[in-house]
Amino acid sequence: MMNIQNSGRWLATVTLISGLAASCSVKDGAPNGYGKRWDQIPDALPKKEARSKYGNPPSYEVFGKRYYVLNSSQGFVQKGEASWYGTKFHGRRASSGETYDMYAMTAAHKTLPLPTYVEVKNLQNGRTAIVKVNDRGPFHDGRIIDLSYAAATKLGVVASGTAPVEIRALSTTRPERTEQTTAAVEDNYIDANGKLYVQIAAFSAEENALKMIGELREKKINSARIHVDTVDGKLLYRVRIGPVPTDHVAEKVLAQLKEINLNNAKIIRYN
Repeated sequence: MMNIQNSGRWLATVTLISGLAASCSVKDGAPNGYGKRWDQIPDALPKKEARSKYGNPPSYEVFGKRYYVLNSSQGFVQKGEASWYGTKFHGRRASSGETYDMYAMTAAHKTLPLPTYVEVKNLQNGRTAIVKVNDRGPFHDGRIIDLSYAAATKLGVVASGTAPVEIRALSTTRPERTEQTTAAVEDNYIDANGKLYVQIAAFSAEENALKMIGELREKKINSARIHVDTVDGKLLYRVRIGPVPTDHVAEKVLAQLKEINLNNAKIIRYN
């Protein structure tokens, strides 16, 4: 079992630990007698679901490394290695609180909100699959997603154990933003119905955004989150506080940030 330290106000430590354990190993087992061919396995059907009560702490720590859960999956794209897990964890609780079913089209990811639906493309054979991310992991360097046995079968990953993939988050509420729209956001996207945020910084590299989150935690600023957008075809990681309820509150937050020399912070409206 992995050791994990979560924020004290999050009461789901046991649930999250159980799910984390379920995403570690590619040296797992395949079930006997699974008869479906890869092209007979249906995709997960994306649908609007409430965020998991237990699977979305602000951050968590595994093997001495801290991971920060994204506030939104909108525009999320990532490339890396996929692995899979099967019989060893079948029937155990996943990080979302659901039961892991190796025959369902599900997956584990370190930072995407639970649940998130993603399209996974195997870059070696071109196969694609839609899966529901409802667990945490994998915690091996270079691996970005742990697939259920069924999903790994559909994508042709079972025999090799790992494969290079690209994952794209799918929207279940409204169409994904276009590059033109997300580019406009960088220049203070104005929408009367938009939510109000205080943006502290924006980075092209996720590791820099994570470093900023860590520095903010050290300054006792625990409400900042990372939002991911696509601008000109590239990921942009925005470190923000919010949404906040009123302009007055936003101004107060902005003033407090500037008192600690975070002078690039600004107020924005964003859907």
